[in-house]
Amino acid sequence: ATDTVARMLSERLAQRMGQQFIVENKPGAGGSIAAGLGARAKPDGYTLMIGASAPQAINPHVYPNLNYDARKDFAPIGLITWLPYLFVVSPDNPAANLKDFLAAAKAKPNQLTYATTGIGTTSHLVTAVLLSKAGAAMVHVPYKGSSQAQTDIVGGRTTATFDTMVSSLAMVKSGRLKALAVSTPERVAMLPDVATVAEQGFPGFDMGAWLGLIAPAGIPPAIQDRLAREMNTVLADPTVRERLGDLGAQVRTTPTPAAFGAMMKNEYESWGAIVRDFNVKATD
Repeated sequence: ATDTVARMLSERLAQRMGQQFIVENKPGAGGSIAAGLGARAKPDGYTLMIGASAPQAINPHVYPNLNYDARKDFAPIGLITWLPYLFVVSPDNPAANLKDFLAAAKAKPNQLTYATTGIGTTSHLVTAVLLSKAGAAMVHVPYKGSSQAQTDIVGGRTTATFDTMVSSLAMVKSGRLKALAVSTPERVAMLPDVATVAEQGFPGFDMGAWLGLIAPAGIPPAIQDRLAREMNTVLADPTVRERLGDLGAQVRTTPTPAAFGAMMKNEYESWGAIVRDFNVKATD
């Protein structure tokens, strides 16, 4: 999801600003490797990052020795998207909906497995919250990313995953995965027949991830504000909004860098509470 959104945004920003934008992926540790590199970059506006829920709000509470401070080392620019999560299983799974699946999980404690994109990632925590609410126990199988996790569900090596709609939508549409629920309060336009978690016995369930543009702390305010204006202009384009929507991302923006900074602070605190509630540690 991060790569897909970054490439679309960089293409449009390059057109508007007359500058080449190069997307460089640095996976690992739930995004923390990339965040550490970005935090140490020169704050001149030429190195930017796609910040996300995991490295900016979750990982600081999970990993004891991060080489960055999520609260001090980054300058906010603006929110880009909200990412709904899909709960998916193999098409061969007998469950017709989330209720059926959770009933089977409760009948076989710790016999079914759930794949995630890593310990302490949004994928992990959203699933942990759901299982806790349902009173079900499954074995956690962390992966380094979405692709292998989903491939192993198709191959029958793991049972289910809760992952971003951006990363799983294509496989659902092709019939290689079966979607049982979506994490947002309302159903999503791309999959109108997939019921929400809230509809299936968990009122008020509303979880997902966000992506936003950030820079190393110390970036000149004028550049920070310019980038925010350019990005919001790009995201206001109906074509861009439609393309992101088709991928399974919901465009959401913040009016100013300060507003995005306030949101990041709230996310840091709320995800930290969830990590503490479930005692999630990087060594689990």
